[in-house]
Amino acid sequence: MIRDYLPILLQAIVAIGFAAVSLIASVVLGKAGKRSKVKDTSYECGMLPIGEAQPRFSVKFYLVAMLFILFDIEIVFMYPWAVVYRDMIQSGSTIFWSMFSFVAILTVGYVYAVKKGALNWKN
Repeated sequence: MIRDYLPILLQAIVAIGFAAVSLIASVVLGKAGKRSKVKDTSYECGMLPIGEAQPRFSVKFYLVAMLFILFDIEIVFMYPWAVVYRDMIQSGSTIFWSMFSFVAILTVGYVYAVKKGALNWKN
């Protein structure tokens, strides 16, 4: 039984060894740079680094991102369903109605998001 896991163990040893050798080689062969105040400041395309480092994003940004993920996942589920639909047609209309209910629930969510103004960019 241990013979079955030998290739996996060998691959893990090679991966860990490669990572260790790479880190050690970068420390041994790399140059230690001299630090200065000018080198440690951030560079923003020629602009002086004044103000906050991270700008604050509106909640609307995150809401649109979550809606994108939601409807992107819908497509991820619909594509394999469409690929196997013709082969699964012998199972009756169960496969069709299951996808119809899935799309109907997501359509209700989309209509709700539009009515709430989640996709309105003016506000």
